[in-house]
Amino acid sequence: MSQEAKWYVVHTFSGHEKKVKANIEKLVENRGMEDVILEVNVPMEEKIEIKNGKKKVKESKLYPGYVIVKMVITDESWYLVRNTRGVTGFVGPSSKPIPLTDREVRAMGIEHVVIEAPYKKGDSIKVTSGPFRDFVGTIQDINMEKGTFKVLISMFGRETPVELSFEQVTEV
Repeated sequence: MSQEAKWYVVHTFSGHEKKVKANIEKLVENRGMEDVILEVNVPMEEKIEIKNGKKKVKESKLYPGYVIVKMVITDESWYLVRNTRGVTGFVGPSSKPIPLTDREVRAMGIEHVVIEAPYKKGDSIKVTSGPFRDFVGTIQDINMEKGTFKVLISMFGRETPVELSFEQVTEV
């Protein structure tokens, strides 16, 4: 089992997300498992409603029926979360929860994941997936926020700029 904390998605009864969050946090505190279950999150968004000419800010759940938990999967931590009142299970096969990828965590806005760019401007790379697979190009720009490179690929006798994610390239 991995000793690195990752984000996992837990399915709950609809409308019980905040209760499940509170229950997990209380169980973690009572059992002294703060080093194994680090964070419990119910992603929320603010919506502005205008009623009778008045603005009202209302919070709503981004993913109703789901709670996101940052934890190290051990038999004990899995059992604690899985058997918390209101939890119906982890997302993934019943025996092994699947962690969210860094890209999914970034997209959900749960946590700002700092990505290390594996290459620098001017490096030659080979595309490993997507429509430009097996093309070779040169990195022109790096966007750390989006986790992408702008790469010049030679197509039809001329250089064409293409945006690729960090995961789509490898060194030549």
